[in-house]
Amino acid sequence: MLFRRQNHLSSHQQQRLQRRRSLLAGVLLIALLVGAFFLGERSAYRGLRLNPEMYVAMKAEVPRLQARVAELEAQLDVERTQAQVDKQALEMVRREIAVQKEQIAGLVEGLGFYRSLMAPGEIAQGLSLRPLELVAQDDGEYGFRIVAQQEARKHALLKVDLFAELVGVRAGERVSYSLAELSDDVDSNPIPLRFRYFQSVEGTLSLPENFEPRSVRLLAKTASPREMEAQEEFPWQVKEKFTHVGK
Repeated sequence: MLFRRQNHLSSHQQQRLQRRRSLLAGVLLIALLVGAFFLGERSAYRGLRLNPEMYVAMKAEVPRLQARVAELEAQLDVERTQAQVDKQALEMVRREIAVQKEQIAGLVEGLGFYRSLMAPGEIAQGLSLRPLELVAQDDGEYGFRIVAQQEARKHALLKVDLFAELVGVRAGERVSYSLAELSDDVDSNPIPLRFRYFQSVEGTLSLPENFEPRSVRLLAKTASPREMEAQEEFPWQVKEKFTHVGK
């Protein structure tokens, strides 16, 4: 009787282990699907082109991934009630679900960016600048991203001059520096851009000694195929990380 009882427990434990493996396999499958879409999105960005088919596929994939996460969370709740659940495996599943939620949020954010370019009836058409992004780095420098974009029903190729300068205070006086003076990743002012949908300018910058930044002024101008201009001044606001748009 004792031998049969031990065999029964061993079989039960093996079944639970198999369920945990299936649960983890489901999470990893979602990670692969989301990763595939982000790779597809980056591929669409290369060459400064957007892929409408990718946009449609991404839009359809979001609710499916959300439903799968909900299913995994339900399975996780069931597993949590069992006394013999491996705590380490349970924590691994929790972390994976958190990662998937963050990736889905990024996917939704990217879809909004696609929508702003491909559904111009919802917003004003023309040349525009997205909000400046700044991220502090460990070496005391700051990562930056500037995105110029075109909303139009028919996207013509644009040649744009982008002027960027930091405005602040040094020694009690108001001063400004062009981005090219502060970043090794920018060669000139203005910065020449060429795009049909959007183009991002990314890099790192170093602040001059005793300089207190207050804002960043941006001016984008194009004369071809028609004259357009977009001008913005964004406050100096540092974030924890970059968004998922304009990569």
